[in-house]
Amino acid sequence: MVPTTSNPQPGLRHRMQHLVYGFFTAQTLHVAARLRIPDLLADGKADVAALAEATDTHAPSLRRLLRALVFLEVLEEPEPGIFVLTEQGGLLRSDAIGSMRELVLLLSGPESWTAWGQLEHGVRTGEVAWEHAHGQSCFAYLAANPQRQAAFNAAMAEGSRAFVPMLMSAYDFSDLETVVDVGGGSGDLLAGLLAAHPRLRGTVFDTPDGVADTARTLAAQGVADRCTVWSGDFFQSVPSGADAYLLKSVLHDWDDKRCVAVLRTVHRAARPDSRILLVESVMPPIVSTSPNVAQVVMNDLNMMVCHGGRERTVAEFQELLRTAGFQLDSVAPCPAPSVMCVLEATPVTDGTQS
Repeated sequence: MVPTTSNPQPGLRHRMQHLVYGFFTAQTLHVAARLRIPDLLADGKADVAALAEATDTHAPSLRRLLRALVFLEVLEEPEPGIFVLTEQGGLLRSDAIGSMRELVLLLSGPESWTAWGQLEHGVRTGEVAWEHAHGQSCFAYLAANPQRQAAFNAAMAEGSRAFVPMLMSAYDFSDLETVVDVGGGSGDLLAGLLAAHPRLRGTVFDTPDGVADTARTLAAQGVADRCTVWSGDFFQSVPSGADAYLLKSVLHDWDDKRCVAVLRTVHRAARPDSRILLVESVMPPIVSTSPNVAQVVMNDLNMMVCHGGRERTVAEFQELLRTAGFQLDSVAPCPAPSVMCVLEATPVTDGTQS
């Protein structure tokens, strides 16, 4: 039983204070990304006055933001009022390989900020906090707000580009000839796979808004001649007859009923020997305090807040697949620090689909 009559240890209070201040950190990074501070420091050091002029900000207030960024190890202050970018801060540059700038802008933007303010409502009622805050689903909101849709697409593309090497380390695509990337958005993930496997051909399938920039991505990667772009609704149909169907971070957006609907759509399109490759974070049966588990647990909350979706255990994925007419054959973890796994499944044709 937790003691209640003595003062807590100072270390516990410090840790709790750090947790409480978490939203301070998120907004500090968000404003730094919005002001493009990392981009402005990409070529070297600068003083507060120069940064304030370049960002059209109030210099004394900007300096206070910059000091916080030093504490967060995004910047260093080698001498008073002079700031330089750290290696970690380089991840917020817009042109950096593996940049996380778009993700910061997406997750800490005003729409997400407002939705997370309704977390208690979601926990009390089971309703989707985003819908309570904005009056419509997240995806409907994106469709009605092109600027936000573009920001979402950019964040997803950013993550996909960084993830390609980890996916290829976890799964061997060399024996495949055709792949459909269901919910493939910008096409960055499939383009990376095609670039690494010259005999592979592919199709990117997503909503019309999702594939708005896909042709440009494929052309820039030099794989447009081996990849087609289809738009549609994956609850209704997807391209048929591929060797493999790749679904990265698709199912965690949806509740179980909608996930089964997507999987059944893929089942109808698949050949008996096709494979379905689910690339998702996997929730452990019992949660620990490791950093990797923390990422899965907190993203699970974000899915609950923004979409009504969830992260799932292997057993839960297995049940979804079974209900939709697939059998789970293997689970391959991606190399650390990724928390993603590749779950490979194949169609069952003996009438077990329910």
